[in-house]
Amino acid sequence: MLTRLEVDGFKNLLDLAVELGPFTCIAGENGTGKSNVFDAIQFLSLLADRSLMEAAQEVRGTHGERHGDARDLFWNGYDRGTHRMRFAAEMLVSPEAVEDDFGRPAVPTTSFLRYELELGYQPPKGAEKIGRLSLLHESLRHIKQGDARARLRFPHSKARFRDAVVTGRRSGVSYISTTVEDTESVIRIHQDGGSRGQPRPAAASRARATVVSTVNTSDDPTILAVRREMQSWRRLALEPSALRSSDGYTDPRSMGPNGLHLPGTLFRIALHGSPDDPDQVYSRVAGRLSDLSGLQVRTLDVQEDDVRELLTIRLHEISGMVLPARSLSEGTLRFLALCVLLEDPEIRGLVCMEEPENGIHPANLSAMVDLVRDLAVDPQEIPGDDNPFRQVLINTHSPGVVQLVDSQDLLFADTSAYRSENGQVTRRLRLRPLAGTWRASDGTGEFVTKLDILPYLEAPPDAQLALDLDGRAA
Repeated sequence: MLTRLEVDGFKNLLDLAVELGPFTCIAGENGTGKSNVFDAIQFLSLLADRSLMEAAQEVRGTHGERHGDARDLFWNGYDRGTHRMRFAAEMLVSPEAVEDDFGRPAVPTTSFLRYELELGYQPPKGAEKIGRLSLLHESLRHIKQGDARARLRFPHSKARFRDAVVTGRRSGVSYISTTVEDTESVIRIHQDGGSRGQPRPAAASRARATVVSTVNTSDDPTILAVRREMQSWRRLALEPSALRSSDGYTDPRSMGPNGLHLPGTLFRIALHGSPDDPDQVYSRVAGRLSDLSGLQVRTLDVQEDDVRELLTIRLHEISGMVLPARSLSEGTLRFLALCVLLEDPEIRGLVCMEEPENGIHPANLSAMVDLVRDLAVDPQEIPGDDNPFRQVLINTHSPGVVQLVDSQDLLFADTSAYRSENGQVTRRLRLRPLAGTWRASDGTGEFVTKLDILPYLEAPPDAQLALDLDGRAA
């Protein structure tokens, strides 16, 4: 669970610091840079799994596409001079055992941690045509249990939530540290035992990947737990063509970021949840899907076609009509995918979704907001199979969504002028909470009032349709 994110120098994220709860909705106009927050989270997730340059090329470029030039990720990447981007992520990792790449269990010594990373840019040399990213600093340290109350400011139960997820003690140095020796950065891995054992040093300048991404064994259980947590941060971009696809018998049984393998995922969940009676899972999904007005759902299932070896989701209407997934509307398919996600015990970590209201009729906005909120862990209860340790972050520009989301969960995005260290003035993304909510009590004075967000609370002045006091359309 990502509890705090700090970014400086990545796209238009300059000196950005944002605290996150189990569920957060970022609202703002198009073009402010809301999606850059998702890009930063995705970049950190990729850096925990791939090389620096592979991760950079997977992140959405400034033109909305994959980009081959790493400078595209820096806010001033094409200006002269040095380029730096810094990240800090405070996170809660699973206090339970994680598996290393060889299937061995690894239990972290502490579960509340702060990870810091700084990257630079090296111009191309010789026959190189594009530059590359360089690792300048990387560190990982624990956050004391006594500091957890002040660091986890979102409403939660101490006895049932905080005491369950903030575990372990550590004395001594960080798990990962960086020092400068003879003008060169040296990164060291320190054993989980603290001062016991010799740290393992490596020159940062020669690194092609982060230290976290290279830890794959149970020898460093806390670093491995951080890697697994960051790997679990996913960005959903559900595509109708993928959601309408059937699955072959040999296809994966986990839904992809675009919704591919939805039938196989539902089939696996149904058999895993109730092997003798998979209809229980199908009934729960159908019950949630029936929250959509205009949809007459009796039940649904996954058809097993042994001749073609295909799995296909079918919706059974009250009228008796049977509709395969390819016949459903885009909005219904997206809602169905989230219903399946809600049932999936394997989905943990952070789920980012852009504009989940797309394709949803205004009458069904409430059902959609309730669904995405229910995906997140309830911080008043103990995390477990019935309360998965899952976090949700969405963005929107819809007034309807803003009015339905709890004010405690809202952040409002706009841009503000910013003067860099070299005196250059640019515009950066700003995220502000609503006055009176938990994020607004940090003493910075950075918050919005209801007067500031009137466009989200009122009908637009040029609206062509309104209601008279007697309820008749005018």
